Amino acid sequence: MKTTITVAIVEDKEPIRQSLAILVDGAEGFSCQATFENAELAIDQLPGLCVDVVLMDIDLPGMNGIDCVRQLKVLCPHTQFMMCTMYDEDETVFDALKAGANAYILKRSPPHKLLEAITELHEGGSPMSSTIARKIADSFYTSPTAPSELDILTTREREILDRLSKGHSHKEVANELFVSPTTVRKHIFNIYQKLQVHSKVEAVNKYLGRK
Repeated sequence: MKTTITVAIVEDKEPIRQSLAILVDGAEGFSCQATFENAELAIDQLPGLCVDVVLMDIDLPGMNGIDCVRQLKVLCPHTQFMMCTMYDEDETVFDALKAGANAYILKRSPPHKLLEAITELHEGGSPMSSTIARKIADSFYTSPTAPSELDILTTREREILDRLSKGHSHKEVANELFVSPTTVRKHIFNIYQKLQVHSKVEAVNKYLGRK
C-alpha cells in the first residue's frame, strides 16, 4: 500500500496558502495536515504534528522562513523542509540551505513539479528548481588562475631575477650562484626576451608584480 506523504504549509498569503493546500490534498498519496500564516505559529504547533514535509515561504511577517527552518530543524529532526518561494538570489538560497532546508523550489514551478519535488524529498532527495541547481553548481566552480608571465622562466632565471630584485650586481649574482658573469648576462638576456622588457628595472618590476 502506498504511503501517504503528510505535508504542512507555512505561507502568509492566504490565496497561495489555500492553493497549495488544495493541490496537496487533491493529489493521490499526499495529505495536507496543517497550514500556518506565520513562523511563530509554525514553531508553536508543528513539533506536535510530526509531518513528513514542510513547504516554507521565506518572506513571512515577523520571523522569516529561513530563521523558522533553523529553529524547526531542532524541534522536528525527522521532518524535511522545502523552501517554496519567489526568491532566487544567491545569498538567500545559500542562507536557506545553511539553515537546514533540504530543498528549494520556486513558486512559479508547475503544480506537478511541486508534487514531484515533495515526493523526491520524502524519498531522500534534495530537489531544486533548475535555476537554483545552476546557482549551486556555479558556486563550486573556480576560474583557473591565468598563467603568470614568470611561469615561462627557468628555475635559474628566477634565481637570478630574485637576486637582482634585491639589488645585487651581476658579479654578486655570479658569485652566489657559482657561475661566470658571462653566464649571468646570458640568463638576463633570456629573461628580457621572455618577459618582453628592455631593462633590469622593468624585469624586476614584473617580478615583483608592479605595473
